[in-house]
Amino acid sequence: MSKKKEKTKSRAKREIENIRQRISNINLVCRGTLTKRTKVCGKLNCRCAGDPSARHGPYYEWSRREKGRLVHSVVSAEQAEEISRAIDNYRKILALLARWSRETAQVINVKKNPK
Repeated sequence: MSKKKEKTKSRAKREIENIRQRISNINLVCRGTLTKRTKVCGKLNCRCAGDPSARHGPYYEWSRREKGRLVHSVVSAEQAEEISRAIDNYRKILALLARWSRETAQVINVKKNPK
């Protein structure tokens, strides 16, 4: 094997170890979408009926798929902060896994097909 290929393999292995370390440092992970809403209560005399800045809330809703079904949960502001971080962590892991896959192809020495 050429020195260039050995260097590429060695660099890819180091990068994989770096990715593994970064993934192992992530704690909470979840999928889904977090939305922040304000609502109008429907009472005619309430300020929220005429003033958008006086609407009730904010209310946080976490939507995700569980067993193939869409599930919605109303969560507290504290839970919303944790869920938001966990969703960000999930997206980071997906990006790291994509890099891990590319680096693995380098270690295995898979060549791209020319077009």
